[in-house]
Amino acid sequence: MIAIDGVLLSDDVVQAQFVCDLERCKGGCCVDGDCGAPITAAEAQTIVEVYPQVKPYLPHEYTLEIDRQGFYVTDDEHGLVTPTINGGICVYAFTDPLGVVKCGIEQAYRDGKIAFKKPISCHLFPLRITETPEYELVNYEPRKTLCRPACKQGKKLQVPVYRFLKEPLIRKYGESFYEALEAVAGRMQEEDY
Repeated sequence: MIAIDGVLLSDDVVQAQFVCDLERCKGGCCVDGDCGAPITAAEAQTIVEVYPQVKPYLPHEYTLEIDRQGFYVTDDEHGLVTPTINGGICVYAFTDPLGVVKCGIEQAYRDGKIAFKKPISCHLFPLRITETPEYELVNYEPRKTLCRPACKQGKKLQVPVYRFLKEPLIRKYGESFYEALEAVAGRMQEEDY
């Protein structure tokens, strides 16, 4: 375990390698899961605020589902989460012409319509955060079959998980946290030689 500022990260965050391969997985992380994406209370409020700009990116049947379920729902295990269509695809997703599932929130962000990129749990995937009274636990949890191409691509390109997820790690924890993580990774790499 790596400990930085009250955050405990599994060694896999530094030692495993991962680079998303959307051509192969087709954005399956927005489809396959136990529930929708975990979101914070602040993110839930932000989603409500940006929804008018996001709505044009979403299929009509998904917007009807948002009308029915609400902008977010509560899951017994994960707390606030994005709604899904029949326990599958996230209601904030859409499928592009190549069959890749993408995030409508992120597309609105990329198009300059909103300042919110997407929920941090989505941005950090395949890292999962569990909060305890003392720590935040950060574990590397790729999906066994779905993420196999990303694991292979990460090994091929020799990109550790923490480097692939530099932007969301900085977004969540800040620059100094990321610099400390890089320093720990460097020390761990030296010890392996």
